[in-house]
Amino acid sequence: MKLVLAAMEPGGGPEIFAALQGEGASAGRPVAFVRLSRCNLACVWCDTPYTWHFEGDERPHESGEEWPRKPNQVTLDVADVAERILSLGQDRLVITGGEPLLQGAALAELVALLPDMTVEIETNGTTTAPPPLDIRIDQYNVSPKLAHSGNPRELALVAERLDAYATDPRAFFKFVIQREEDLDEVLALKERYRFPNERTFLMPEGTSSDMLRWRATWLEQLCLKHGLRFSDRLHIHIHGDTRGT
Repeated sequence: MKLVLAAMEPGGGPEIFAALQGEGASAGRPVAFVRLSRCNLACVWCDTPYTWHFEGDERPHESGEEWPRKPNQVTLDVADVAERILSLGQDRLVITGGEPLLQGAALAELVALLPDMTVEIETNGTTTAPPPLDIRIDQYNVSPKLAHSGNPRELALVAERLDAYATDPRAFFKFVIQREEDLDEVLALKERYRFPNERTFLMPEGTSSDMLRWRATWLEQLCLKHGLRFSDRLHIHIHGDTRGT
């Protein structure tokens, strides 16, 4: 089976790389990353639009840029992807996107070839992993999209899926925050789905250290007031808004 991956510039190779996990419960851990292409949502501030906002896609993105599909997608055999991951020498794998679970069947084959690796999936929480994949996932990093993402609520917040993740001890919840008022929506979702405080993160939206630090100054106080966890974006501070990091 094959996987559709995002490609890195300028060589066009697949976005498979070693880095520190930059966000959420595993922040700071050395990991292998695999970034897949395609997404069923369209966040207007998405920092990886090259995974989905291709030429002809009418969904909005704040940059106004459309990405040519051919140099930004690469299709590889699952065995090839596994070999590239193993060559990185890491014991933890983060599968990100786009929305990785759109390729769940191929991912099940991939992780079967990596039996000794701890596996994280980063997902928007709108879909589910097929059973052969689910049994191999050690951690779900679920990022439900708030209204400021620009996605219709009925597409971004699927009650059946959020109910399931809320009762799964492997799931951690990460909310992207632009304004203090966004917390009202987070608290309403927490009450509805009973997301545990110890597994709920608030993360500033931004692709520059200056913006992240400014938002962190008031986001810290919201975390303290409501007993929630804070997530930074370490990769932005270290590398800037660049691919393969």
